[in-house]
Amino acid sequence: MKKTVFALAALSLSATAAIAVPPPAPSLEDQAEAALERDEVAWDFVEGITTEVGPRQAGTEAEKRGRDWAVRWLGSNGFTNVAVEPFEMDTWVPGDIHRARVTAPFTQDFVIQPLGNSAATPPGGLTAELVFFPTLDDLQAAPAGSLAGKIAYVSHEMRPAQDGSHYGYYGGARFVGPGIAASKGAAGIVIKSIGTDYHRNPHTGVTRFPEGVDPIPAGALSVPDAENLERMFARAGDAPVILELELNPRMIGKQQSGNVVAEIVGRNPELPPVLLACHIDSWWNSPGAFDDGAGCGIIVAAAKHATAYGRQLRTVRILMAGAEEVGLYGSIAYSAAHIDEPIAVGLESDLGADRIWRFESNFRETNPGLHAKIAKAIARFGVADSTIRASGGADLNIARDQKAAIIDLQQDGTRYFDLHHTPDDTLDKIDKAQLRQNVAVWTMVVGILANEPRSILTGGVIPSAPPVMEQ
Repeated sequence: MKKTVFALAALSLSATAAIAVPPPAPSLEDQAEAALERDEVAWDFVEGITTEVGPRQAGTEAEKRGRDWAVRWLGSNGFTNVAVEPFEMDTWVPGDIHRARVTAPFTQDFVIQPLGNSAATPPGGLTAELVFFPTLDDLQAAPAGSLAGKIAYVSHEMRPAQDGSHYGYYGGARFVGPGIAASKGAAGIVIKSIGTDYHRNPHTGVTRFPEGVDPIPAGALSVPDAENLERMFARAGDAPVILELELNPRMIGKQQSGNVVAEIVGRNPELPPVLLACHIDSWWNSPGAFDDGAGCGIIVAAAKHATAYGRQLRTVRILMAGAEEVGLYGSIAYSAAHIDEPIAVGLESDLGADRIWRFESNFRETNPGLHAKIAKAIARFGVADSTIRASGGADLNIARDQKAAIIDLQQDGTRYFDLHHTPDDTLDKIDKAQLRQNVAVWTMVVGILANEPRSILTGGVIPSAPPVMEQ
């Protein structure tokens, strides 16, 4: 009898062991801490796209290969509703002749790259006197017609800054300088690169010519070459400085670009989604590791970690915008196509891969409880709260157009403009520890947002949303 009792007890214990309850899923905090220590998802994305695709100039076959690669990666990493949303754009390509040579009063070759939307020089090049403008304001003050037949040279004093703020101010030499020079009759323009490094790597980037102003040849000299040119002006005295410039970019008409979109669907798909953005294109002269392969890697890694175990309430949507570098075409197209589909909040990663140091939102006053909750949750990662109102990255047009909630997770931009738009924007520049800090912060923020049942912008109830659907 006792043997039977003991046997039954043993069987009962064995059965209990067989149906033991699994350990609870890690908390969001645990997921973020794990990302800080050992995330490989972001690195896998940026290493893969820079190795297997490389440069991804907007509107070209290379950008299409980047989209196709991203679609495959997203599908194999558990994202759903993965698609390409195509659009057309006027497409500029850089050509293969980029030459600048001072011929008088001294003779030296300089390293130059064309600016996006630059016109070509005549075949064989353009030779003309250079006119030195220390600042964009000096160029603006030049009399009408005073640059006829000449080439303008525009300098600036951009310096490294943690918040990258010098770019917005000094970048005017590139953004509008060529158009101003053209309107004053210049035959061409060269600028000191909008960058902070001292390598012979020119920084390209897009420029715009005003309506009614014909484009002129426009290029950026590397910073060392630009400063050498300025020393030549100082030594030349009254003698003219003569430049031979040859560029052969061209417009190739309407071409197809596209946005890559994907989702991780939440338990309540009726609630407006959390939109995470980056851009998939780069310039032709680099594989775009910092700008913006890393940003895309960060957002997809955070989406995966924050939604692990299927616990998120809201859908998390990914937008990898196309053709950002040449005019935000993808951001504009996405907003136009989805303007009637409300989003809850938009966030973008597009300032490289160095650590996040500051948190900003546009709902600090309208939803102070949620703002404070997020600030407290990410303080452990060295991220400071801020009273600055978030305005959103370049690819968040839809958030601005809908007047939705916006968060800016500001990255350290101190060395970003050493690499920006140069051949040096390569994978080896990414610090994996700092990349992981980005992923950890984003994981924490996305996890909080994706589980917020009330309006993120106002904190109010969302009457149109059905009750939470528990699984």
